[in-house]
Amino acid sequence: MQTGNGIGGVVAQAAGLFAVTNVDDLVLLALFFAQTAGHRGGAARVVLGQYLGFAAILAVSVAAALGATLLPEPVLPYLGLLPLALGVRAAWRAWRERNGGDEEEPSGPGGPAALAVAAVTFANGGDNVGVYVPVFATSGPAGIALYAAVFLVLVAVWCLAGRLFAGRPLVARALSRWGHVLLPLVLIAVGLVILLG
Repeated sequence: MQTGNGIGGVVAQAAGLFAVTNVDDLVLLALFFAQTAGHRGGAARVVLGQYLGFAAILAVSVAAALGATLLPEPVLPYLGLLPLALGVRAAWRAWRERNGGDEEEPSGPGGPAALAVAAVTFANGGDNVGVYVPVFATSGPAGIALYAAVFLVLVAVWCLAGRLFAGRPLVARALSRWGHVLLPLVLIAVGLVILLG
């Protein structure tokens, strides 16, 4: 580990790095959790999806830091197609529901699927990979393990914060009223930023 501050310094650096690179995920998590309101198991799918997506970000970052780049840099912008496609799909579903064309929805599990959350998390994490790789490359195996452990703990904190944010009465009312419009817009915007960034 390359740090003069010891383990406490690395933990603090990891926490700061996670917070800075994942602040946008709080909005997405709040929107996903708002979609799960009243649906059994929906929150668990969001948490599972967040962990799957973030684990994929970590795997790519570690592999790239160790010199085994899994995704060539020219391919990274195309990850934006995932949230873009999910956003277009969510917009289409919202439009169909608003026009009374989709009545089978209540029999489904409700809320986003874990793999959809994972795909959005992974696609939105392209900038995370770009930041994590040089940090991991200079941290050594013990430092990488410590960063990864802190990050995985903070994913749970982020999920809790997203759920609490979505559960605030004022926010919950706004998300229940406008979430079906906001989620597609945010996903499409994330996709376009990744594609054009």
